[in-house]
Amino acid sequence: MISVKLDHVSKMFGTVKGVEDIDIHIRSGEFFTFLGPSGCGKTTTLRMIAGFYYPTEGRIMFGEQDVTYLPPNKRNIGMVFQNYALFPHLTVFENVAFGLQVRKQSKQEIKEKVDRALKLVHLDGYGNRRIDQLSGGQQQRVALARALVIEPQILLLDEPLSNLDAKLREETRVEIKRLQLELGVTTIYVTHDQAEAMAMSDRIMVMKNGVIQQVGTPQEIYNRPNNEFVASFIGESNLLEGIVEEIHDQQIRVRFSSDWVLTGLQENVAPKTTLTKGEKVKISIRPESIREAKTEENGENIVRGKVALSEFTGVSVNYITQIGELQLKSMFINLGNRVYQRGEELALSIPKESVYFLG
Repeated sequence: MISVKLDHVSKMFGTVKGVEDIDIHIRSGEFFTFLGPSGCGKTTTLRMIAGFYYPTEGRIMFGEQDVTYLPPNKRNIGMVFQNYALFPHLTVFENVAFGLQVRKQSKQEIKEKVDRALKLVHLDGYGNRRIDQLSGGQQQRVALARALVIEPQILLLDEPLSNLDAKLREETRVEIKRLQLELGVTTIYVTHDQAEAMAMSDRIMVMKNGVIQQVGTPQEIYNRPNNEFVASFIGESNLLEGIVEEIHDQQIRVRFSSDWVLTGLQENVAPKTTLTKGEKVKISIRPESIREAKTEENGENIVRGKVALSEFTGVSVNYITQIGELQLKSMFINLGNRVYQRGEELALSIPKESVYFLG
């Protein structure tokens, strides 16, 4: 397998900038995801790696080879499109064999490779089926087999699960990850679905308006977001604004408009952010990190408020608690505990290590 490097890559469409200064190194055998909302530049970046677009600035390297202006058919990539792009007039076997036929491989070699690819995606025995005889999930697997059969150095997937229902999407997600681990192929995946990205990826690149916001492991992206956009886009988060009251002994105290004080750890300040006493600061707190405190309990980072919304989901109990002028979302795993109702007082404990300072 092979690594991929985008060396300060930008792409202009006339006077409109599609992506700006993308500088990343994707390791050999890595499952790397481009994540962001629609129009953020993730598919444009993928298409430059595939060779469908050429960058306006920068270079694209596959290992030591500069492929910046190499046509797609010379890049040895496999690609799965959002709409699968299967040929409806061909059988499953013929669809999967197409890339091998273009490469003028022998009939025997084609048969062996197609049979192996169909078995890999659990479609052995489906070779003579027409595409319109398959379910959406089966069509997606045919598209995956067609991409893998040519034994690509790099596998590119452009939102391949977006046309599937929720249950099938989850099943196919597991299958794609299984295949990637089994084959060890360098895989670049595009999605706007945070759960997909978190579950499948070794690392994630979060994008907004054509610009990288953060690159890191799912744990780094979720637990230590670089900025407000990442904190709000990835999962649920309480985003609160207060004033730095004190910085002392590796701890930061923040006072909020509702006149309650919260203490966090200085190590949880976002990169390239410097905080000083008296300035405004935004903080992020994940709802699941908040704990229920005992009614009589007092101390640092214990706050009380009235339940504004109580939501029982089976797996968890979710609350929105009104604390002065602010609202705090919390999520407690359902262990048979009491469920508080709207208007009741709820005491909450916020661990210092769960307070993340965004600047």
